[in-house]
Amino acid sequence: MPILDRTLDLLEVLSRSAKPMTVAELTQVLGMPKNSVFRIATTLALRGYAEREEETKTYRISPKLLGIGYTALGGERLTAAAGPVLVGLRDATGETALLGTLAGGHGVVLDQVPSSYPVKVVVEIGHTFPIHTAAPAKAMLAFWGEEELRAFVEGMSFPRRTARTLTSAVAYREALVEVRREGFALDRCEESETFACVAAPVFGAQGRPVAAVWISGPSDRVTPERYGEFGRLVRQYAAELSRKLGHTVLI
Repeated sequence: MPILDRTLDLLEVLSRSAKPMTVAELTQVLGMPKNSVFRIATTLALRGYAEREEETKTYRISPKLLGIGYTALGGERLTAAAGPVLVGLRDATGETALLGTLAGGHGVVLDQVPSSYPVKVVVEIGHTFPIHTAAPAKAMLAFWGEEELRAFVEGMSFPRRTARTLTSAVAYREALVEVRREGFALDRCEESETFACVAAPVFGAQGRPVAAVWISGPSDRVTPERYGEFGRLVRQYAAELSRKLGHTVLI
């Protein structure tokens, strides 16, 4: 059915976009009549599958749609399989261990096992995090296909959070090359001077990154001198979770 095809095309464009999109931008990308795009986007927003930002008149993927995708990927199986892995990673590093995935233009935390230190990083389940600074986002994006990755990064914005924030697509792509080579990603105090993160991708049975596991801790414990040590541990536990999900060719 043409209307169903158009709706799915629009959802796919939104899911690949790093930022909310206007009707005019969607129309240009999709090559569809503007009235059709507006009707589909409005219906999706009314049904809760997209979110409309009134001030900018833009649309983005909603958590409801993420929930459907999460279920389709075996979300309950993912979190159940990740539980012991996160505990093991927390015990091996001493820092809070987390599980998350990407949802359109941001990431979302799916589970965590808090550090036993009195001073620790703890976030709420469902908390969203920015793509350009977050180690788990880099860990996943580094293993996307080249064409899909290029389109996504071109749509990203790079607001400066700290002196270490990557503020251009060129710098970000260079960082992803390093991630792909090393098998783990870093947030070198790029979002906040107070904490740092080390992440690795989790692959599903089809070989695509479906999630990431990472540690987050105060920057005086997760230091540059320990990035390599932590990276190897996070990569090890991410590989364990990937195997549980049926992935056999590991980085």
